[in-house]
Amino acid sequence: MLLDTASLYFRAYFGVPDSVRAPDGTPVNAVRGLLDFIARLVQDHRPDDLVACMDADWRPQWRVDLIPTYKAHRVAVETGEGAPDEEEVPDTLSPQVPVIEAVLDALGIARVGVAAYEADDVIGTLAGRATGPVDIVTGDRDLYQLVDDARGVRVLYPLKGVGTLQVTDEAWLREKYGVDGAGYVDLALLRGDPSDGLPGVPGIGEKTAAKLLDAYGDLAGIMAAVDDPAARLTPSQRKRLDEARDYVAVAPKVVRVAGDVPLPAFDPALPREPRDPAALEALATRWGLGNALQRLLLTLQA
Repeated sequence: MLLDTASLYFRAYFGVPDSVRAPDGTPVNAVRGLLDFIARLVQDHRPDDLVACMDADWRPQWRVDLIPTYKAHRVAVETGEGAPDEEEVPDTLSPQVPVIEAVLDALGIARVGVAAYEADDVIGTLAGRATGPVDIVTGDRDLYQLVDDARGVRVLYPLKGVGTLQVTDEAWLREKYGVDGAGYVDLALLRGDPSDGLPGVPGIGEKTAAKLLDAYGDLAGIMAAVDDPAARLTPSQRKRLDEARDYVAVAPKVVRVAGDVPLPAFDPALPREPRDPAALEALATRWGLGNALQRLLLTLQA
């Protein structure tokens, strides 16, 4: 089981009241919520391995170099000099992230982030290397591209917390979007995604993109049709796609998750006992995490 950790702690932050606080009054709603999410996921799915995948760089420069608008609207501070820009994050969430990291480490739950890569890229690399079934837990539809029935890779998309999950497999993708996992990249880049700063091809929405992919197979087939006078593209579609050639040339590398991230050595096995009980006890006391941690520890031991 691969967790898109930031996606989950953002959901926890907005789903758990900020009245959930540490003894000193510091909000810990994201921390407590994430711990409860993990407990529920382990209880319901009993994974052999669990990896909390992290955004070491939420806006990698190599993606920005290709499409400068990539996530640009989310930048709070431009750091420059090769350092990652700072993402606009709610004031009371940012301080909780180091607590989340410390708790995961003390529990012994594998936490993996790699410089210059997003969590999506870590997930893509781990999913590609897996020798057995993989469940990806994320609220980010970008990861639908990794769905692969033949390899047992599916996305569990939270609908209400993590107790109600949309199980996304190839049949679901075809019914919803008319594409399989591999085709979702082409659909996404044609349609665009304002939340990621991806412009898409003007005038080509989701339904039109799906119809074009159904007719011409993939992005390369669509662009070949632009150059084929006999292809049944409307004049408007042909014109818009022709004008978008520069974007279409670079967008696949931006939208497609990396599958070759240089991962550090780590143990993905789901822990039954905490790696550092003393550190965990100190964190529980400092941040008022007793009940949430107790629930998770009991679930891990079951």
